[in-house]
Amino acid sequence: MTSVYPHLATPAPLICGRFTLTFERPLVMGILNVTPDSFSDGGRFIARDDALRQAERMLAEGVDIIDIGGESTRPGAPAVPVAEELERVVPLVEALVGMGVPLSIDTYKPEVMRAALAAGADLINDIWGFRRPGALEAVRETNCGLCVMHMLGEPQTMQRGEIEYGDVVAEVRAFLQERVEALTQAGIERARISVDPGFGFGKATREHNYALLARLPETAPQAGAGQAPFPILAGMSRKSMLGAVTGRKTPAERVAASVAAAVCAAERGAAIVRVHDVAQTVDALKVWAAVREAQRAHGA
Repeated sequence: MTSVYPHLATPAPLICGRFTLTFERPLVMGILNVTPDSFSDGGRFIARDDALRQAERMLAEGVDIIDIGGESTRPGAPAVPVAEELERVVPLVEALVGMGVPLSIDTYKPEVMRAALAAGADLINDIWGFRRPGALEAVRETNCGLCVMHMLGEPQTMQRGEIEYGDVVAEVRAFLQERVEALTQAGIERARISVDPGFGFGKATREHNYALLARLPETAPQAGAGQAPFPILAGMSRKSMLGAVTGRKTPAERVAASVAAAVCAAERGAAIVRVHDVAQTVDALKVWAAVREAQRAHGA
């Protein structure tokens, strides 16, 4: 398949557990929160049967990756005990492992990483960028994919007070560069690493978030000579940054804005878009890809 990124370098393939992901087109990661308090869909899929039905629905809608979260990371969210997060996440991984798509686990706890990987998970999506004690050790000897995210502060405090950057894009890139170097120095293959600029995580202003989106390719760590760029994951679905420009006050009202943000991210080289609204995003990206193909056919 021809890449839809003719205007940018195609992201490097990502080793992701049982799968090797390639990015001839952006992949859609569907969010499956098994939490009572997530900012958009808290409580809807806390029951196992509801979660399984939602996973099946996303698969029918064309999802490429399912991202399972057992703890809310919305601003101000309280931490969840390890045992409770394990109880929410591990049985679901075991139930979904045969669905034929990679399973991602949204966690920063090494104990949850280990248990989820043992149950068959393929990717660890860590808002702390594998900085917590034991996180590197939990993933080092596996072949899972890693998503390293930038976060300033922590979920309980990251949107309080004044958050200042000199150049938010440069500072996010420097942080991700340092984390990638720490991972590779620990023996983790470059091909297992993707990065996430962390929209909304310690970026309290509209200007912070939209600077990151506008300059998305610049947020990725520098690739070596002859190497393809690190895959970038963009997660803006239903977030307050979208409400800030549309005036839509509730997450459920931000579906159209979320789809627009996903297309904007794709146009700027995102390898993966993390979304609540799978069918709408898949359709929008198909239209975008058709336009890119028509441009290429006519030499544009």
